[in-house]
Amino acid sequence: MKKTTVSESCIYDIPKIKDPRGNLSVIENDVIPFKMNRVYYLYDVPSNSSRGGHAHIQQLEFLIALSGSFDVLLDDGEEKKVVTLNKPDKGLLIVEGIWRELNNFSAGSVCLVISSDVFIEEDYIREYKDFLKYKNQFS
Repeated sequence: MKKTTVSESCIYDIPKIKDPRGNLSVIENDVIPFKMNRVYYLYDVPSNSSRGGHAHIQQLEFLIALSGSFDVLLDDGEEKKVVTLNKPDKGLLIVEGIWRELNNFSAGSVCLVISSDVFIEEDYIREYKDFLKYKNQFS
């Protein structure tokens, strides 16, 4: 385990094949810096709702706005940064040990999440005060 910062979470370009009939993007293991083990997506999220509200101890995630837009608040316990996702050929890598909150969902938005691991409840930090305690052990 290491102390991670919001600056380590960054936007990646997803290869896009342009075609007048419609564009195509492909995500393979050379596009993201981890092996994919789980894929899920969020949709029909009311615009005034938030998702996320947790951090992972070891799991990495890659978020893509397949449709519409939403904001991702990243927080490392010292610095906060908001990233707006609104293009299906851009993905946000969220490294381990970063608190995230998703909000400001536009109508019809779809958030695809690619994870480095299967669901493991013990990997989640669900309370912000516990997250700060976890981050403080690296000080």
